[in-house]
Amino acid sequence: MSTSIALVPRVATSGHKAAVAFHRPTVVLVHGAFADGSSWHDVMTRLEAEGYPTVSAANTLRSVNGDSAVIEALLKTIKGPIVLVGHSYCGVLITNAARGSESVEALVFVGAFAPEAGESAAELSTKFPGGQLNEAVSPAFLPDGGIDLYIRADRFHAVFAADVNQARARIMATSQRPVTQTALTDPSGISAWHKLPSWFIFGDADKCIPVAALRFMAERAGSKQTVVLKGASHSLAVSHPDDVAKLIVVAAKAVTTTKATVQ
Repeated sequence: MSTSIALVPRVATSGHKAAVAFHRPTVVLVHGAFADGSSWHDVMTRLEAEGYPTVSAANTLRSVNGDSAVIEALLKTIKGPIVLVGHSYCGVLITNAARGSESVEALVFVGAFAPEAGESAAELSTKFPGGQLNEAVSPAFLPDGGIDLYIRADRFHAVFAADVNQARARIMATSQRPVTQTALTDPSGISAWHKLPSWFIFGDADKCIPVAALRFMAERAGSKQTVVLKGASHSLAVSHPDDVAKLIVVAAKAVTTTKATVQ
């Protein structure tokens, strides 16, 4: 006698647990300046092992309005709730892009800017002492009169990724995506963190964004939880993927549980 076996996803038997699993959000991760999508690979591996669908978004790094519009367009292609995660300059973008999305339920700032309306990344990076990025960047003059900024290869490891091994930091330096000077000086629009819950994680050895600035922005945004990693650099998604993924899961579970309880 033959037996037919139907292959179905494994789900929780409890009604409450089933609701939580059904509403599990997609995590959209957006890289910042001087990085690319590969900076999220280790974080994505851990999130997917926990059952969270992930998307690593391409960031054009040209202007705040233009870059935010690209992310917003991507968000509209994703069904269901979203946890939007940004690193570095992309903190500016996620808080702008989320305004036009009804699906974004939470923001996670990973060593990232969280501006108020009218503030720029450049302004916030010089609001407090301690940043070393300005002395490490090199300009490339574009045909349209604009300026691309790169971190010099001889400064990349020390300033951007001090706690990443040298071999990997060298690859990161050679594959870095430049950001325009315009993007870093563009003012932000109204910030979505005023209406969306946010979580923050950063390193206390960040040399790109002063630690005092990161603390200030987290407190101002009313961070639900702020994790400060001892000795971590600006590239904490590469050097501390476990910690970054863990906080993203905390944010995802918080909004998922809230939605399940309401329903």
